[in-house]
Amino acid sequence: MAAIVPIVVVCLALVGFCWFDIAGSEVQYLPKWAWALICLASIPLGPIAYLTIGRVPRPRSHPR
Repeated sequence: MAAIVPIVVVCLALVGFCWFDIAGSEVQYLPKWAWALICLASIPLGPIAYLTIGRVPRPRSHPR
């Protein structure tokens, strides 16, 4: 039982991070509500799919 607690905490933190990111940024391929539902319904594959496929890449800023 004690070994499961850290895994659950990490999974919930990952879903929380994805929800925060979905709410504050643009997404691609699906609407925001669909990505939020996928992240919740299929832990941990949903958040991994969102971070690799659904997230719009942000432009990198290069120091001058």
